[in-house]
Amino acid sequence: MQSQTLNFDIVIVGGGSAGCGVAASLLKRDATLSLAIIEPSTQHYYQPAWTLVGAGEFEASDSVRDMATCIPKGATWLKAAVTTFDPNNNQVATDNLGQVSYQYLIVCPGLSLHWDAIKGLKESLGMYGVTSNYRYDLAPYTWQLAKKFRSGTALFTQPQMPIKCAGAPQKAMYLSCSHWEKNHVLGSINVEFHNAGGVLFGVKEYVEPLMQYVRRYDAHLNFNSTLVEVDGPKKTATFQMKDADGNITTRYKKFDMLHVVPPQSAPAFVQTSPLANADGWVEVDQHTLQHVRFSNIFGLGDATSTPNAKTLAAVRKQVVIVAENLLALKAGLPLPSRYDGYGSCPLTVEKGKIILAEFGYGGKLVPTFNWDSTKPRWSAWILKKYILPIVYWRLMLKGREWLARCSACG
Repeated sequence: MQSQTLNFDIVIVGGGSAGCGVAASLLKRDATLSLAIIEPSTQHYYQPAWTLVGAGEFEASDSVRDMATCIPKGATWLKAAVTTFDPNNNQVATDNLGQVSYQYLIVCPGLSLHWDAIKGLKESLGMYGVTSNYRYDLAPYTWQLAKKFRSGTALFTQPQMPIKCAGAPQKAMYLSCSHWEKNHVLGSINVEFHNAGGVLFGVKEYVEPLMQYVRRYDAHLNFNSTLVEVDGPKKTATFQMKDADGNITTRYKKFDMLHVVPPQSAPAFVQTSPLANADGWVEVDQHTLQHVRFSNIFGLGDATSTPNAKTLAAVRKQVVIVAENLLALKAGLPLPSRYDGYGSCPLTVEKGKIILAEFGYGGKLVPTFNWDSTKPRWSAWILKKYILPIVYWRLMLKGREWLARCSACG
């Protein structure tokens, strides 16, 4: 461990979409900044593509790049993991580089996925028909299962909120059903969606358009149904079902295919830190993204307390808010930018069509384009499959902010 403390103007915790994006945005505005990104991973993923990987519509290898190629020019990459925060002394501690000092801190480490929270899941993943589009190495297995499936029971699960992209669990179901429908085997497959929550989607305007596809695919919805255990060899999933009075019963379901989304939370080193609120999230003002207690700290991305959908589209807008507000603070000026809670969920309801759900705080619809955003569209499919990956790799990670200043799609 190094004994000498590293010093930077700005330190960013996390080198994912939010970390690399905000670093590029800051350096585009001021190339003289001394800026470091603390990130232990050597790979950088474009995770929104994994839904399409699981449907055979995108190559997994096209969703990953070496981290070194994603760190913006002018930023220092500290290949380490943050262990603790010391905001009173403007320092963070790392696992292998000692203390790192800053004038300004940006916290965006993403979410932790708790595969261990479901008994038997880790031992079954990638085998026995158990899969998840929430992991790079497993999304291709989803497609392997779906394309050879001809009859039997397919279960799709969703844990309690919040999670990355709240629509992704059901998107896996819709795309699998679309494939089965096109291959004339859907009628031989029992499809069930088990949602730990009580609604299909959190913005009411999109519920009926989605229900039309639920009915079309004859998928059976099970609300307040939480997956608690998987027995891969016996192909059995255990659910805890809660009724209207709060009574919980246990149900065992046999499956031939099981798509699982694990529970998620802010990382442990955030939850136990002085930066967290009572629920373990980085506590920021939901409009300025400035920390509510430490004015030289900002947060963005999935680990913050902001009540928006945790999507890449939200990050794309938050990057601009944080960059502009931090540099204004640094210059002694009022914070100029406000985040409206924008998030987007491209709901892949069938192969070739997407309902591009776009909404802000309070569920307010904020469509980017002049159309009815509740309608499934081929053009939205083209946007997600072909255009947005280019926007991500070539624009967002380079500090070019197309589709970021307006209500952007994602």
